[in-house]
Amino acid sequence: MMVARPRCERVTKYILPTVRGLIAKDLVEEYGFSQSHAAKMLGISQAAVSQYISSKRGGKLTKKLMNNKEVKKMIGLTAGKIADAKNPKKVDLDLCSICSVVNACME
Repeated sequence: MMVARPRCERVTKYILPTVRGLIAKDLVEEYGFSQSHAAKMLGISQAAVSQYISSKRGGKLTKKLMNNKEVKKMIGLTAGKIADAKNPKKVDLDLCSICSVVNACME
């Protein structure tokens, strides 16, 4: 039996963690952040960053998101904002915009 779930539940359980992981991966691979530093900036664990980078976490959703040019661009821009920020606590991650695009491509 399939259970109907609200969109927000899917977003908080699957999409936001994957988006944070992709941003962390970008910070490490494109901007030279350590896994620990990227994790701290995004409020996730270093182990989670490691798993996203090695594709042990996120799997199919990560691939699907990175195949979407608009999502990929938004993730890159967000990582760039974090990397360039003098005070990262004031960086608006604008995850709502990313989620809107993700939701549109998943329907």
